[in-house]
Amino acid sequence: MTKNINVFIFFLCFSFFGFAQNNFTGKIVNLENGFELENVQIINLKTKDTIFSNGKGFFKVDVFGVYTFQKLGFVDKEINISDASFRIVQLENSAFVLNEIIINSNHLPRKLKKATTTIQVVNTKDIERSNTTDFAPILNRVPGIFMQSGSLNTNRITIRGIGSRNLFGTSKIRAYFKDIPLTNGSGETTIEDFELASIASFEIEKGATSSSYGAGLGGTILLKPQSSYFQDSNIATEFSIGDFGLVKGIVNLNLGFKNNSVRALFSDTKSDGFRNNNEYNRQTFTINSNHYINQKNELTVLASYVDLKAFIPSSINEDDFRNNPAKAAFTWQQSKGFEDANRGILGVTWTYKINDNLEQVTSVFTSFRDALEPRPFNVLQENSFAVGARSRVVGTKKVFNKNMNFTFGGEVFKDTYKVKTFENLYQNFPEGNGSVSGKELSNFKENRTYYNLFLETDYEISSKTTFSVGLNLNQTSYTLEDNFMVSQNDPDQSGDFNFNAILSPKVGLSHVVADNISVFSSISHGFSPISLAETLLPDGQINTDLKPETGWNFEMGSRGSFLENKLNYAISLYRLHIKNLVVSKRTAQDEFIGINAGATKHDGLEMSLDYSIFKNKTVSIHPFLSYTLNNFKFEEFIDGENNFSGNELTGVPKQILNVGFDVTSKVGFYGNINYQFVDKMPITDSNSLYSDAYNITNFKVGYSKNINSDLNFNLFFGLNNIFDEKYASQILINATGFGGVAPRYYYPGNPINYFSGVRLNYNL
Repeated sequence: MTKNINVFIFFLCFSFFGFAQNNFTGKIVNLENGFELENVQIINLKTKDTIFSNGKGFFKVDVFGVYTFQKLGFVDKEINISDASFRIVQLENSAFVLNEIIINSNHLPRKLKKATTTIQVVNTKDIERSNTTDFAPILNRVPGIFMQSGSLNTNRITIRGIGSRNLFGTSKIRAYFKDIPLTNGSGETTIEDFELASIASFEIEKGATSSSYGAGLGGTILLKPQSSYFQDSNIATEFSIGDFGLVKGIVNLNLGFKNNSVRALFSDTKSDGFRNNNEYNRQTFTINSNHYINQKNELTVLASYVDLKAFIPSSINEDDFRNNPAKAAFTWQQSKGFEDANRGILGVTWTYKINDNLEQVTSVFTSFRDALEPRPFNVLQENSFAVGARSRVVGTKKVFNKNMNFTFGGEVFKDTYKVKTFENLYQNFPEGNGSVSGKELSNFKENRTYYNLFLETDYEISSKTTFSVGLNLNQTSYTLEDNFMVSQNDPDQSGDFNFNAILSPKVGLSHVVADNISVFSSISHGFSPISLAETLLPDGQINTDLKPETGWNFEMGSRGSFLENKLNYAISLYRLHIKNLVVSKRTAQDEFIGINAGATKHDGLEMSLDYSIFKNKTVSIHPFLSYTLNNFKFEEFIDGENNFSGNELTGVPKQILNVGFDVTSKVGFYGNINYQFVDKMPITDSNSLYSDAYNITNFKVGYSKNINSDLNFNLFFGLNNIFDEKYASQILINATGFGGVAPRYYYPGNPINYFSGVRLNYNL
């Protein structure tokens, strides 16, 4: 741990170094994502002379003075330019303008209207509709995504139904915090431990379409950390309270200079939870620094540390769910099961502009996680350490007098995972003492390695038509060391497991029908790696016949805006074919093996709408809607003597609807209300049991006021589940009861609950 802290301090100190002069006055970038902004109007307020930034965001002024920077879709900014030193100008998004939204899909910056796949951008305003404690309300407003949340530390995210069969977490979906992988070597992803207040936006690419990030079957979630502000320094504090003992504090410090800046954020979250054995205690620390060394070189440093202890109420049976939802599972209550984890990530990214049309970006990163989880059936002890690097070249080239944008590169990732289990002796001690570790039951060490090689191109056939081609090559391998052997009769599970290299292509086409309307289509291939645990057989051997899930994604859609960018829409239709479906087959209470059980077909429709009423008036009303229609079937699924072919895919609702509106006023009052409908979903592969459909309504109101030019305060109050709906916020599919005990399918959702707080922002 000391070593990791020393590394953090080193990079903090490294943040403040000198910068070289150049021939430009400055560079203009998007505050949220750092992308270069072209054609920004730069107006001298005294002379009214106007210049524009070039295609790379650079500008030069010949006369010192106060300048206004203006661009459609961004907040105007005034800057006093009084010397010849180079400076970075950051502009903040003010509205969704399709022509101006830039995405970084596959490391290839492009305008959203020309994208050839379904991509959703969740911006800061979307995040702030709720409190900063729970990811689920934010992600569940995105069509095609469904996040089930049994508690703050027990979640499962699915995209287009992918990942629904994972029992206790998120898999088959890749996630990155900037350029740092949040997905481990076995394909498991955890994003909910991170502090929401440290995230500026999400960029979500759905389906097997992300060549640069491993071509995962479900898609890719890119978390963009809050950028540090250049030239401005401020400190923001937030304190909030809520039902079930929720207390949360945030301190957010930004130190900004002309060419380098550092943002440091600390958060402390505590909650007793709605259910028994549901206490939650988490501290996070995040650093994000940006440095423009000169016109050609840029450097960013990102570090995050999370300290979490959360007790686990687990799932309960139907009778308890209906009559006593606050109850914890009996054995988890008796053993006082919990998760105690520390995790940290550190990454450094260097960008070098080779020339006006070519640049290279290289990132190196490391991460660690130490965890202890006492469970009724054993005590789990885990330790992982990962290192890796990503390097890519991004450029533009003329081909037949047309622009071709391209990126190519690779990623290598290696993590070492150590896991031990111990006997849990809680039953041998008086009630209330909780878990006590006994003799060692297992001791494994896994070395997990993969590499991705990728290529992505966008070719502008015309000013309106873009053709996209992508290719990903992945190689994954595991090495297992079994360090536990009591007697010579114990099986030695040591061994190597190497997947065949998987080549995943994609092609896409987009066409701008009108200035603000585009259509697109794509065909892409993807895969999901098998975890080493799924390859282990009951006799201790490794199942080398198990195959990774692979699939083809076919989609078409349209996005655009009408009425002077007041009405925005996006719609897509897709079909996803998955073969070699990996099923976790339970062999005992805590034993599962993986088998290839068949194929699934995922047909779906995704739609979103938002409209601005009375835009730029005293009061602005902003209604929004998102809708998901899922038709997911087992095409072929034979499990022993059971034939589930033709049944609905387990753990995914047929429909999800979100409707709501935001209200803002120039005097400072604001608010929003959001209604969500989630359809019933099959709990068992036989489709003999379904969860109930449910309706959830949340709202939030607040008042924001500038006390003076340096101080702003923001008061807010919210109610979740205002009609006190009883519902299952997560289900455990295909649960099995042992010893005559009823199966525990249900994680109860929170009843009506409030949150309230105050945020202060002071310019230093």
